[in-house]
Formats: sequence, C-alpha cells, structure tokens
Amino acid sequence: MEAARTAAGRKLLATIEGSQQASIAAALADVAPDLAQLAIGFAYGEIYGRPGLDLPQRQLVTVSALAAMGGLEPQLRFHLAGALNVGCRPQELIELMIHVVVYAGFPAAVNGTAVLRQVLQERGIVVEPTASNPPQDTYQAGLTALREIDGEAGEKVISSLKDISPDLGRSIIDFAFGQVYTRDGLDLQQRELITVASLAAMGCAMPQLKVHTHGFLNVGGTREQLVEIAIQIAAYAGFPRAINAALAIQDVLHERAKEH
Repeated sequence: MEAARTAAGRKLLATIEGSQQASIAAALADVAPDLAQLAIGFAYGEIYGRPGLDLPQRQLVTVSALAAMGGLEPQLRFHLAGALNVGCRPQELIELMIHVVVYAGFPAAVNGTAVLRQVLQERGIVVEPTASNPPQDTYQAGLTALREIDGEAGEKVISSLKDISPDLGRSIIDFAFGQVYTRDGLDLQQRELITVASLAAMGCAMPQLKVHTHGFLNVGGTREQLVEIAIQIAAYAGFPRAINAALAIQDVLHERAKEH
C-alpha cells in the first residue's frame, strides 16, 4: 500500500513540477530522505489525488496558504511554478497576490509578488500590467459585494465595529470589498477559495474564517470543497491549523443546517 501511495505521489508531483525528477528527493537525499518520501507519499500520494478540488484549485489553495503565512519563499516559488504547470493563468496568480493583501497584509503580498515575478521571468512569460478600473462609488460597490458574498455574517462583523472603530468597518467595505473583490481576473468563488485557504493557514482568524466559510458557500462553493481545503492545508500549515479550520467549517455547516 505504501509503495502504491508513493508511486501515485510521484506521478502527481511530476505533473505539478513538470519533471520526472522529484526535486524534493534530490534536495533531501543527503540529510533526510525519509522526509522527502513522506512528503511525496502523503501530500502528493494521499491528498492531491483526492476528489473535491481539481489540480488548479489545489494549487491556488497551496499558493494562498504559503503566501499568507510568509517566510516560505522557496516553497512558494515551487508551487507558483506548479500552478502554471497545471493550468493556472499568470493573471490569476497576480490577482491572488493582490487579494492576499486583505487578509495577510501588504508585506506578504509584495513578497509573494516578487517571487511570482521571478517565476514568470524564468519562463519568459511577459504580463502586461493592467490598471484596474474601480467602481465610481467603491463604498456602495463594496457594500453590495459584502452582502452578496458574506451576507448576514459579514454585516454583523461591520456592525460589531461601530462602537470601537467605525472607520475600520468602512475601510473593510470600501477597500476590501469595493476595490479588491470587484477586480477582474478571479471570480467570486475563486476569491473565497483563496480567502478560506489563507485564513485557515494563518490559523489566528477563526471568526473571519467562519464568515468566509459562509461566503464560499454563498457564492457556489460546496461542503466537499471546504473539507478538501482543510485537508490540503494540513500538508502546508500543519495538522493543528487544519483541524481548527475543519472545526470552524463544521460549526458553519451545522449553523446553516439549523436555518433550513
């Protein structure tokens, strides 16, 4: 069984890496070859082949997690290249980094974009920068987007800030939803997939993770996809964060079941 899992893992890793030579095995051969085998067997042999998310979606989850956590540039570089290998478009990855600003801050997004630039340059991929065309009234556009995506859960968050920092609430609506969520390049389901993955990987934003679990379901995501995001996170952010994410998802699913 272990041999079959490793073989399956090597096959999927080859698809993502674009090479039959598993670089992780070569990199760890002289110090921790078992670690490489565990990574191949578990991450690629057991997780990546699961149904529920396709390979481009899994790479968006992985890239989002690595970018949001920060400080993991070699792995981020590998998985950005892997995302391109399985069909993600350069513009999607650029938009992913812009989206990460909202949840992990500008430093994480700028560092992630620098790594992406290197990957694109190495491949000779030229992306023409395009200026965004934000809505004329970004606050109203943001409010509309907030209601469509996060619904009552999102509005409760904004309302909870009224007595301590109403300007923060206004910035969430105007900037996050009015200027970022309304951009082209990613659809709303992709944006919520990225958001759930980022929050789950950071592991310190469970209330926000629950809000965006609602949001993911509101824009057409499924229970199965949410479970798979949590499982995927286990390989890149560890089991404690994956377990916490799964429990947050469970709470939201139970809450929605009661409402129906």
